[in-house]
Amino acid sequence: MIIALLVTTGGAIRAQSAASSYKVGSLDLKFVGAANVNEQVVRANMQMREGLELDDTMIDQDIRSLYKTGLFEFIEVKRDVREADRTVNLVFELTPKFRVLRVNYDGNVKVKSRRLDKEIKTRANAALDERQVKEDVTKIREYYQKSGYNQAQVSYIIDRNRSTGFGNVTFKINEGAKVKIARVNFVGNEHVKTGKLRKAIDTKKWTIFSWLTGSGRFKDDQFQDDLDKLRDYYRELGYLDVEVPADQVAYDYPSSRKLVLTIRINEGRQYRVGDITITGNTIIPTDQLLAVLKQTTGSLFAPSKIDRDVTALEDAYGKDGYIETRVQLVRKPNLDTGAIDVEYRVREGDKFHVESIRVEGNTKTKSIVIIRELALGPGDVFDSVRMKTSKQRLDNTRFFEEVNVTPETTTIPGRKNLKISVKEGRTGNLTFGAGFSSLERAVVFAELTQSNFDLFNRRSMFQGDGQKFRLRLQVGSRSSEAILSFEEPWLFEQQLALGFSIFRSQSDYNSSFYDEVRTGAEIYLRKRLFELVEGRLSYGYEIVDIQDVDAAYLGVYPEESTALSKIGLQLLRDTRDKLVNTTRGNRLELITEITTSALGGEEDYYKLEARGSQFFPLFDTQNQVLAVIGRAGVIDAFGDTNEVPFYDRFYLGGPYTLRGFEYRDVGPKEKVGSDDVPVGGNTYGFLSFEYSVDIVEPLRFAFFYDVGFVNDGSYEFSPNDYNDNFGFGLRLLIAGAPLSLDYGIPITSDPENDNGGQFNFSFGTRF
Repeated sequence: MIIALLVTTGGAIRAQSAASSYKVGSLDLKFVGAANVNEQVVRANMQMREGLELDDTMIDQDIRSLYKTGLFEFIEVKRDVREADRTVNLVFELTPKFRVLRVNYDGNVKVKSRRLDKEIKTRANAALDERQVKEDVTKIREYYQKSGYNQAQVSYIIDRNRSTGFGNVTFKINEGAKVKIARVNFVGNEHVKTGKLRKAIDTKKWTIFSWLTGSGRFKDDQFQDDLDKLRDYYRELGYLDVEVPADQVAYDYPSSRKLVLTIRINEGRQYRVGDITITGNTIIPTDQLLAVLKQTTGSLFAPSKIDRDVTALEDAYGKDGYIETRVQLVRKPNLDTGAIDVEYRVREGDKFHVESIRVEGNTKTKSIVIIRELALGPGDVFDSVRMKTSKQRLDNTRFFEEVNVTPETTTIPGRKNLKISVKEGRTGNLTFGAGFSSLERAVVFAELTQSNFDLFNRRSMFQGDGQKFRLRLQVGSRSSEAILSFEEPWLFEQQLALGFSIFRSQSDYNSSFYDEVRTGAEIYLRKRLFELVEGRLSYGYEIVDIQDVDAAYLGVYPEESTALSKIGLQLLRDTRDKLVNTTRGNRLELITEITTSALGGEEDYYKLEARGSQFFPLFDTQNQVLAVIGRAGVIDAFGDTNEVPFYDRFYLGGPYTLRGFEYRDVGPKEKVGSDDVPVGGNTYGFLSFEYSVDIVEPLRFAFFYDVGFVNDGSYEFSPNDYNDNFGFGLRLLIAGAPLSLDYGIPITSDPENDNGGQFNFSFGTRF
């Protein structure tokens, strides 16, 4: 940008003090070249007006403001000073930029022009910016690459008309053939299998699922990143001298539509860790520091693991308050052994305690909500490990986009403040959607959630106290649901959650013989008891209304409304690494529930149920996992209740249990005319094995075997009347939600429930 202030006839006004006595006479605009900018637009971006005192600062601001519009190439201000009436006539000489008359595309056959318009920012009637045009060329080429035209070439031509001040922009496109990656080969990888290298990169060959995952096309930026990933992969195996030269990659086209990539690798030698020494430590003995190291003499020299050991040494000091202790890594190649000796040089610091906690950046979240998540408090030893834990806890709240937890210097020796800096994130969501499953068929829903709710603060739009709020409305062809729930996770500022929910649900998919409506409420307390075990104590009251029963089945399914009063206790332990696409860990759940007339209900029975799942990673290749699920339960009546109501008994079958059978079709039945109608049982057992493997992310293939039984009497755990099935399916993530498509085939069945193979389509997980 060039800003010119030219002084013409009448002499120079050299200082603000001298100019302050002058006023602006006339203020004219003069366009140099074509006047393709409206004069009103210019004056709207200026502060200077006729009759005002002359102010050089204001003139400078006007020039800068006009340049910011992006409409001008060059601006000059000329002055005509008239001493007689002490006025200065100003002339703004403006050289407008060319403007875009039209954007054209030449050579695009496979991609329509209006689709390319979405990729660029150059627009008709906008200022003609050649730098932006060059960026648009890159964007167009990237789009072609993503679409499979990796040989596409894009250039541009600008045809300027100086008499009108407009120019035509033409993007010249040579699309080339649409190419799929047929194969990715590696040359020189003598010590690493090709399959592992292919898994390490994102550039994949084309498969039948590539249309869904977006893989199988060559993309320059992604491929360059992949070369870096290969280098990092080798270095983590100890090949520190590895070379993956980009200029030696071979691009072969066996046909006009296929590409074979051949990547050359010069592995170099493999290095191991030699002698390990620690120097400079006086506070912590050497043997204690050596014990925290994961890398030992003879281990492969993996840079990331060595860096983690540096962090582990600093944490060994930091947990005792020596947070300014630093460890420097020194690598020493050993010419005799061929290994790399490692020296950790420790520079010890002073010990610190926490003086106070300072929170900043929380514009809507209360400070107490942040402070109660911290593992450190005033007066504590300044433990750097607990400081990191505090950051992780704040991150896990998902209230904030950014969280920084750092020590802050004070004027008190041996004391530091704990500074918490946060950037508020969006915690509320209003979502609308639709779905389809083999059980509920089509459904539409609306849901309002707020994970940082504040029940008593309307001024902040009910945000900031860390409470949980949810309102969901769902309507479907076979079901409808309304849920209002609330939770206070820190009751009386203790790690004790208090929550409640109010609900009404209606469904006809539980049975083809009746409709079921449940209306009720539940209140609960939830607390972490010890280690990873969480306890939940609840009380619920609901009314179960059985409706629209055919007269022939009233003897089995009475058309009545029943009040149920329930007390529940749940113990849960969950060590899964991920809630979706879990690869390792387990989930154990024990459920005890008592329905009693002593608290206002009409029935007396209890339920005991155990549920567990274990995940075993089998092979790293294609992320292969074996999931084992086991469940067992018993329900029994007591007091004046003779038998457990049919709607709360156990059933198996459907997408979440025995997938080779129809929903709730496995279990005891009663004969009504020619129909065998399910009535459920008081005891059940269920076991499932599922092997799954990545096809191409995010798509997985699954093979499964399910077996289970439902017996009529309580505590009848005999598996003699078991049913089982096998099958296969696909797992897919759509907008973050897990989708399962399964086909189950019965093996052992009863005459009443063998309806052949079953196709199940469902959202959610079985675990």
